[in-house]
Order: sequence, then structure tokens, then C-alpha cells
Amino acid sequence: MSVSAPARLPRRLVPGRLPRRFLPVVATFVVFTVTFGAGAVRYEGFASGQVVTNLFVDNAFLIVLAVGMTFVILTGGIDLSVGAVAALSTMIAAATLNAGWPLWLAVLTVLAAGGTLGLLMGLVIHHFDVQPFIVTLAGMFLARGLCFLISVESVSIKDPVFRSLATGTIGLPGGITLTYSVLIALATVLAGAYVLHLTRFGRTVYALGGSESSARLMGLATGRTKVGVYAVSGLCSALGGLLFGLYMLSGYGLHAVGMELDVIAAVVIGGTLLTGGFGYVAGSVAGVLVLGTVQTLISFEGTLSSWWTRIVIGVLLLAFIVLQRLIVRRRA
Repeated sequence: MSVSAPARLPRRLVPGRLPRRFLPVVATFVVFTVTFGAGAVRYEGFASGQVVTNLFVDNAFLIVLAVGMTFVILTGGIDLSVGAVAALSTMIAAATLNAGWPLWLAVLTVLAAGGTLGLLMGLVIHHFDVQPFIVTLAGMFLARGLCFLISVESVSIKDPVFRSLATGTIGLPGGITLTYSVLIALATVLAGAYVLHLTRFGRTVYALGGSESSARLMGLATGRTKVGVYAVSGLCSALGGLLFGLYMLSGYGLHAVGMELDVIAAVVIGGTLLTGGFGYVAGSVAGVLVLGTVQTLISFEGTLSSWWTRIVIGVLLLAFIVLQRLIVRRRA
């Protein structure tokens, strides 16, 4: 009786071999580890728990924006309005709170405004088949213009409850302090990961990014999903704007100028393919931490211009785009 040879496993299922789709995310964590390790070796006190915590404290709003942008880029789209919507959110929060609105009502108004703007852009993109770049660029100008309709000057937020949330901290062992913004950001990350990986909507997002025509042939709700990701991005932009308001304690039409580029860079560095279909929320968070670590390194150095942050981000972004192209070619 002959014994047949064991069937050969597909290359991506061979035990001990890392699936290719995880390579960009792993590369991001490696870059973060190496960058942070270099800072720990070079600067005394760099590897302290508070410095690590500050990476989250100083970038909590960016993490939330990156979650929303991950949904959009996974479908192969782009959202250039996130920075402007965040600025509009700070202005709406400042105006309503200073007018005597209760905090919960001001927050709901901000979230409703951001979600509605995202929903409208998604509807235009889907029903009129317009490129997301153009529609979200128009949304960016619209949101900036609405900021200056509210006020052309910076508006300080004086609400005592809002200010207490902004200045309040949570004590951790070792004398480490954490802000409430970090908890909100981490909760958003967990919610985003849950939706993407454990819901029908999330699976459709990945399918839409892989091939919209194939997803449509499978009977998936591609239209609703395409509109939905922009609504999610608008909602995250509004929430990120609230966290930015907690960070700055003011509303201003020029807040978050260029932040949409930082968010896109963080998501791409985090391993999400610009063509859609592959990427993880955890990778986007790692991308934000890489950007924060680079900025912290330059701050510790003290003699370098802040523009070096942009230079390093540009180099990293180019490197990860090249890595993505290599992965896509090998898959083909």
C-alpha cells in the first residue's frame, strides 16, 4: 500500500512564514522600535514611561483621524477634508460652549456636523461618480470657509467642564500621567478594529478596496459602504477636532492646517495600501507613533529645525510606498 506524499501547503499558509499582507505593518513596528531605541541610546531619559505616554497624549487627535482615514484608504479613496473638519469642530465647540450650551449638546452638534459633511461627500462621490480627491478637496474648502463664518479670530473655550477634562489626568504607576483624550483615542481604535474585522460593513470595506466590480458581483452593498466610509471619516474628524480642542483649549479656523497630509502619511507608513484592500487600524496607530517619535527625537536634539520632521516623514513615506509597490508586484 503506497503512501502518498503530503500535499504541499500554499506558500502563504506555510507554518512559520509571515503572510505577505502583514509585511508593511511589521515594517512599521520595526521602524518604530529602531527609532525609539536610537533615541533611548542617545538621550538620557528618552526611554522613560512618561515619554512613551506622551506619544499618545500629544497625538491622540491624530490617532482618531487616522482611524477614519484608514476606512477611506482601504476602499481606494482619499479624504483631504479631515484637517478642515477638525478645525470646524473646534470652532463649533468653542462657539456653542461659550454661548452657554451644555457640554453634551455641544459634543453631539460637533459630531453631527462632521458626520453630515462626510455623508454628503460620500453621496456625491458615489451617485455622481466624482473622484474622491476633487470632492474632499471641495469639502476642505467648505469646512475652512465655515470656520471663518463663525469667527475670523481664535476663540478661547472657557467652559469649566471642558477645561477640567482638558487639564485632568489619570495617574499610573511610576508617576506616569495620562489624559482623558488618550482613553477616547484608544476606544476609537478598538471600535474601528472591531468594525473592520468583525462586521459585514468592515468585510465589505476590504472587498471594495480589493475590487469594486467583484464585490458588486458578490452582491455586497458597495454603494452604501462607499458612502459609509466617508461618514465614518467625517465622524472621526469631528471627534479628533474635539480632542484637538481639548489640547489647544481654543477654536480657530487655522487649526490643523496640513494635518490631512500628516494623517495620510501615518496611514500609509502604517502599511495601508493606497490602492485599497490591505491595511489595519493597528498599523495606522503605529504610523502615528513613528511620526511622534521622530518629532520627539528632534525635540530632544534641540539644535535641529522642526522642518527635519517633514524631511524624515517624506523619506519614510517614499520608502513605504516603494515597499507597497514591491508587495503588489509580487502578488501579481
